[in-house]
Amino acid sequence: MGVIGVGKAGSVLGAALRRAGHPVVGVYAVSDLSLVRAEALLPGAPVVSMQEVFAGSDLVLLTVPDDVLGELVESFAREGWIRPGQFLVHCSGRYGTGVLDPATAAGALPLALHPVMTLTGTSLDLDRLSGCPFGVTAPESLLTVASALVVEMGGEPMVVAEDKRALYHAALAYSANHMITLASDAMQLLSAAGVGTPELMLRPLLSASLDNALERGDAALTGPVSRGDATTVSRHLVELSQESEQLAEVYRTLARRTAERALAAGTLSPDDAQRLLAVLAGPAGST
Repeated sequence: MGVIGVGKAGSVLGAALRRAGHPVVGVYAVSDLSLVRAEALLPGAPVVSMQEVFAGSDLVLLTVPDDVLGELVESFAREGWIRPGQFLVHCSGRYGTGVLDPATAAGALPLALHPVMTLTGTSLDLDRLSGCPFGVTAPESLLTVASALVVEMGGEPMVVAEDKRALYHAALAYSANHMITLASDAMQLLSAAGVGTPELMLRPLLSASLDNALERGDAALTGPVSRGDATTVSRHLVELSQESEQLAEVYRTLARRTAERALAAGTLSPDDAQRLLAVLAGPAGST
């Protein structure tokens, strides 16, 4: 195995595959931080050129930013570095195997293995891979191999169709990334309300809310929007507008979406939904 791009994902996935018995014959790392990661997680692996990685590897782990992935694959194929029968694996969530088409045309065996996990690029991530879902996209003939590699890393393979890859990735970003934004905004607001340790106040609430949402879906909705309490929502908007009109607008948008889901699920009556949506459409404090 060779690794091109020893970032957070490349270092951790490379270490996981190495632990499973795949020797690392070379890594391509340029930045100081990448070199530190290589030394920490792939100790003893030679730091070589990209061409040398391809020359010495049966499997090349290509872990580079999404925006340069396609261009790099085209250059590898153009330079003639790819050998027929050589596995080329990327871990981008956005792409399936289509981005590897120039390499596939040159004889490479394409795999897309995306860990559904926030990685830090440290040894702590190796334990996080245990039971971690991986979005797997591969030709039908290679799905068994792709799944086996994921299992070797400790993960749980979940097949994602090539034409649904971008939607799959959007769903993950929509949830995980925005959850961090919401939690950070909430801590900011609690601090403004005089709470000295907002993270301690939020942890049990958010943990329980996440568990309930994953287990029960819309039936887990609670709070003033799900109860149709338009007066409370109006008061929230007044207070939020005084702190930040930007946050008040985010609240409006999310509350509208919550009301729509609650109405569709039958937990919010049409009359209550109408009053709520009127408040959310108007200026702060209107009823």
